[in-house]
Amino acid sequence: MKIFRKLLKNEKGATAIEYGLIAALIAVAAITAMSGLGNQLSNTFNTVSTKMKTTP
Repeated sequence: MKIFRKLLKNEKGATAIEYGLIAALIAVAAITAMSGLGNQLSNTFNTVSTKMKTTP
């Protein structure tokens, strides 16, 4: 029983889980932002490339 009481009092595991969740949320936000930015850059380069090909 003493082992279980120690585990319940130990908050280091909970803190590690919280940090892990925060890191996961930051990663998801970064991936979302980068994919949106990547699509915009791709569209911009395609537009410029098309205009350069059609301009005499």
